[in-house]
Amino acid sequence: MHTTSITRTTAVAATGLLLTGCAGAGAPLSEGGAAHLTVAIVSNPQMQDAISLQSQFLEQHPGIEVDFVSLPENEARAKITVSVATGSDAFDVVMISNYETRQWAEYGWLTDLQPLIDSSEGYDHEDFIPSIREDLSYEGHMYSVPFYGESSFLAYRKDLFAKAGVEMPENPTWKEVAGLAAELDGVEPGVSGICLRGLAGWGEVLSPFNSLLNTFGGRWYDEDWNAELDSPEFHRAAEFYVDLAREHGQPGAANSGFGDCLNHYAQGRAAMFYDSTAMVSTIEDEGASVVAGLNGYAPAPVAETGYGGWLYTWSLAIPSTSEHKEEAWEFLEWMTDKEYVRTVAEEYGWERVPPGNRLSTFDAPGYQEVSEAYAEPMLEGIRRADPEDPGTRPVPYEGIGFLAIPEFQDLGTRVSQQLSAAVAGQITVEEALEQSQEYAETVGEAYKEENR
Repeated sequence: MHTTSITRTTAVAATGLLLTGCAGAGAPLSEGGAAHLTVAIVSNPQMQDAISLQSQFLEQHPGIEVDFVSLPENEARAKITVSVATGSDAFDVVMISNYETRQWAEYGWLTDLQPLIDSSEGYDHEDFIPSIREDLSYEGHMYSVPFYGESSFLAYRKDLFAKAGVEMPENPTWKEVAGLAAELDGVEPGVSGICLRGLAGWGEVLSPFNSLLNTFGGRWYDEDWNAELDSPEFHRAAEFYVDLAREHGQPGAANSGFGDCLNHYAQGRAAMFYDSTAMVSTIEDEGASVVAGLNGYAPAPVAETGYGGWLYTWSLAIPSTSEHKEEAWEFLEWMTDKEYVRTVAEEYGWERVPPGNRLSTFDAPGYQEVSEAYAEPMLEGIRRADPEDPGTRPVPYEGIGFLAIPEFQDLGTRVSQQLSAAVAGQITVEEALEQSQEYAETVGEAYKEENR
């Protein structure tokens, strides 16, 4: 993977953002003498479960107080990046991903967790799915630990498929999915054929789009860092995605992020949903979903490749600036240990446990019982994902749902805004890609200079 100086993009972007919502962060001790941890997380359902269970952690660790800062994905990314990149001590624990982990470890922004892991009896980091453990490691040491891991697959309503008289292929192509979406659109009042993200954000619409792009044979750059967003392959993928979202997607697709699509599908308003395998914790939860037990699952659709899914993980790390590293590790250990999985299962049911991080979860009889429909495609997707070889042609970067370069936070956000505008019908695909090509060329030129 090509790496570059952080000063080019991230640090510049960081100075333009304002940290808010962190009152009390950085204080060495609370008035009662307890260590005070400020934990920044993304407000996804599994993370909300962790907040609700924090009393159990506090009972086990009376000398530690925890203050959660829970934010929507785009906002959380911005604030966490600002805090860590500028050397702030605002957060003791941050929720990041496999995109940030290796880069930030190289810059010295994160605490090396390996010594803490090795000294924690029974933690068993070898139990993490190997592809995820490797993606969260730098020079053989883990710098973040996975809360949950994911690939992507296609969820679909078996009852609606039966009503429409159609069948899901065992290994669907995107062309077949588009045909099914047309057949299922309006199969019941208010039901869209498919739900797809359209919300701007490098971690929003570009996650599903990039996985589609790779299997369509597209790429962001050739091996010499020449931008290819104006290539026929990239155009074909973008046009397909935009047309599918506009013609058979949910209303307001351009403003739909993962959480919006998750709620839309869980409330029975879509026949298919292509997205993160982590969706199962919500859509198979009878307390949160009207479609629990009605779903089938198919591998990520393909076009020109045999595999179409992504690899992603929400993980927890300790910024190197934290004054409470040992206490922060105790919290990380609690939230990512096997025992936490069992705690969630006892409190909320096995369908709510953080999926896709530990092999032992897939072996648990309770999980096997509730996950019969989706465990195999989830685990297979995570295992098969290859960030070093994401598509049909060689590329100078790593990553499937993202490009593992520092500039992608800014570049991806800009391109996603163009793609989202095309989904909204505000501009054409051609206009979106013309502007996006200019953004990508600027980044590519910097890499060409380094390689000369």
